[in-house]
Amino acid sequence: MALRFKMATDRAAHVDPVERLKEEHKAWKHHHPQDFIAEPVKIENGEIDWLTWNCVIPGPKKSLWEGGLYKLQLAFPQDYPFSPPKFSLSLIDKSKGWRPQTTTKEVLLGIQLLLTEPNFHDPAQAEAFVVYNQNRMEYEERVKKQAKEMTPNGLG
Repeated sequence: MALRFKMATDRAAHVDPVERLKEEHKAWKHHHPQDFIAEPVKIENGEIDWLTWNCVIPGPKKSLWEGGLYKLQLAFPQDYPFSPPKFSLSLIDKSKGWRPQTTTKEVLLGIQLLLTEPNFHDPAQAEAFVVYNQNRMEYEERVKKQAKEMTPNGLG
């Protein structure tokens, strides 16, 4: 089921990021990828910060990353969906093909894909890129170790 949003062709038309994220969250609750978590942050006073989400991405099955659960926090800008969310690794660049129709679900699936299919033309982590290119066995051992450390309850 594809989530569709009415988008004005004129960028000047206003899209309320909070309303958009509420729609995405509602859709997410009914249909999301298995083992993924994406929830807006609850502030101490009980209110919801719709522009900040805590997320978990599972390591892809049959990969070195399998078994790990990778936590990240998405920070959505005030001009979302016209600009991408930001997180600890700046993998999404507005000037590199970001589309306002892209949903949070698609962002998280894309991040998971990068675990097994990294972009070597524009690496997000220099150290991982260097180790991958210089010593593939060391890279794979580091990934396996990290996946084990990121397994719930340390079971891996």
